[in-house]
Amino acid sequence: MKSSLWQAVKLVFVKEFTVGMRFKAAWAAMFMFALTTLACVSLALQGGGLEPKLSAALLWIIIFFASMAGADRVFADEDTAGTLLTLKLYGGAQPVLWGKMLYTFFLLLVLSFFIAPLFLVLTGTEAVAGGVFLLTLFLGTAGLAAAGTLLAALTTGAQVKSGLFSVLMLPVILPVFLPAIFLTAAAFGAGEVPVSFLGGMALYDAILAMGASVLFDYLWYED
Repeated sequence: MKSSLWQAVKLVFVKEFTVGMRFKAAWAAMFMFALTTLACVSLALQGGGLEPKLSAALLWIIIFFASMAGADRVFADEDTAGTLLTLKLYGGAQPVLWGKMLYTFFLLLVLSFFIAPLFLVLTGTEAVAGGVFLLTLFLGTAGLAAAGTLLAALTTGAQVKSGLFSVLMLPVILPVFLPAIFLTAAAFGAGEVPVSFLGGMALYDAILAMGASVLFDYLWYED
């Protein structure tokens, strides 16, 4: 990435981070959903444990729906304030895309690493393969960020934005979501770790990011 482009990406990231820290709407929605869900799971289990496969599926369901509470707000501030056209005039497509994608990745990564330890403690689950578990969280979050940023741009201005975003998001993220569940289950002791799934997740993340980069130019400069 060229130096000038990287500087522009950093400016967009800093802008997103500053706005996020000032208003905290996305942060509050995501973390409150996560806390509420984890509390319900803990109360329902009443000290009992879960099978590794069930634990893995439940963890990623919580991460997915918690991320949906904030990932669709990538362009919400500009859309609500009416400054989206100004951003289009003064911000290039690629710096805006990568800056917002990087911020979304940071936001979802913080969310995932907030949820995961609490989930392990509250469900009594042990991560046998800790390195694989952390890498799976990282790759899964990267896929959510790439898909979420592009779909947020696609659904900006839609009257049923939240519902449309979730409907579009699930099929796009399934090639990341399903391997993440299998890898997490293996990391929780459900069997051998399918290491090839990590490569598949990384490849699909790269395809999502590059696809978003190509498509975003058409979205950004569309009349």
